[in-house]
Amino acid sequence: MNNTEKMYHIGLSCEDIKGAKYCILTGDPGRVEKIASHFDESFYLGENREYKSYLGKIKNTNVLIISTGMGGPAMAICVEELKMIGIETLIRIGTSGGMQLDVEAGDLVVATGAVREEGTSEEYVPVEFPAIADIEVSNALIEASKELNCKYHYGIVHCKDSFYGQHDPERMPVSKELLEKWDAWIKAGVLCSEMETSSLFIVSSVLRLKSGAVLSVIWNQEREKAGLDQKQNFDTDKEIQVAMKAIEKLISK
Repeated sequence: MNNTEKMYHIGLSCEDIKGAKYCILTGDPGRVEKIASHFDESFYLGENREYKSYLGKIKNTNVLIISTGMGGPAMAICVEELKMIGIETLIRIGTSGGMQLDVEAGDLVVATGAVREEGTSEEYVPVEFPAIADIEVSNALIEASKELNCKYHYGIVHCKDSFYGQHDPERMPVSKELLEKWDAWIKAGVLCSEMETSSLFIVSSVLRLKSGAVLSVIWNQEREKAGLDQKQNFDTDKEIQVAMKAIEKLISK
């Protein structure tokens, strides 16, 4: 492709991103401008469908910021087209619901792997293939979390296609299967649940990209069920700072 040819979905070209190799992904288009405001220098690139983008600088290096919308299909399309325009390393920042009792609202989770309870990734590789993060990206996220004094966890996260299938499983025709699997994930130590990370990891693996994810926990339904203190926290500042510091570390290597 030539440098000015724009990707059909994300609406960006090689020329637009000015040689950027690093990218911060977020689900909500409304969060992109907030992320960009943390950069010393950033400017708006454009938006198409759910894909809104800014370009910023970290250590004098261009970094793309783009929203992916909700769910695996939108994530997969975005990662495919980012690869085509030259992106090599991706960090997802997003929100999640805690599953273990010690994973509280306001905590961060660095996802080292993901349960593939979604359909997108199965159109890339069989379900036996693991969805795992790049180890260098994960280590950078963990180091950044420590340095910024954030309460964090690292490990496996759960990804699904149906938000209400998780939050209201009893009314679904397949309620027995949903409830049994949810119980299995908790017993296996899965930390939190969201919708995009497994697709990010699988598509990145297939395309030979490096990717990682840091997720903020907004609440924990299992704590509520157990009668423990429950709160909600929608602040994403900590995960933004962690992602930026992690990219700074990766640039410096």
